[in-house]
Amino acid sequence: MEIFLLLILAYLLGSIPSGVWIGKIFFKKDIRQFGSGNTGTTNTFRVLGKKAGTTVLAMDILKGTLATSLPYFFGISNINPLVFGVVAVLGHTFPIFASFKGGKAVATSAGMILAYNPTFFVYSALIFVILLYITSMVSLTSMISAVLITLSTLVLPFTIPFILPKIDWLLTSIAIALTIFIFMRHRENIKRIKNGTENRVSFGLKAEKKS
Repeated sequence: MEIFLLLILAYLLGSIPSGVWIGKIFFKKDIRQFGSGNTGTTNTFRVLGKKAGTTVLAMDILKGTLATSLPYFFGISNINPLVFGVVAVLGHTFPIFASFKGGKAVATSAGMILAYNPTFFVYSALIFVILLYITSMVSLTSMISAVLITLSTLVLPFTIPFILPKIDWLLTSIAIALTIFIFMRHRENIKRIKNGTENRVSFGLKAEKKS
């Protein structure tokens, strides 16, 4: 019963619609009615600005971190913490507090990794930042990063065991599932990338030029 209740708590943590609440409380805007209509970090940056975007990014990462840490907080050792993280990711993507229409799972997934293996989180964050600098597109960066991070779960134990000392098949399985999920959530972005109309950020080699 305790595990069941904590899984519900993990879902509720993930369901906190950071972008929606920040927009409504501080800017009197529902970001779902602007830009891409997405509730995540990227649309928040575009619609509400850097401070709001950074706050939402931190909150979305924190949701995954707190949810994944629940077994540590309550002394539960018979279930892998990643299970709680995945439930939080589902909550973020299908939030009960926002009509089950949420973000694209990237930031909350990062928070899950942060709680589970901080070193691997730093490694993954570096991959993301480097790719974002090269592409200047959050969507493309998110998808490529997901693939590379998944492959890394299989390669790092044999190359840089300091980061991942051994193959963690649950981590790899979740990474594969999240990669597929992230690609599915970026279907419209993929179309825009192919058409050359995908939005770019003001960072990196191909940064969006401000008029």
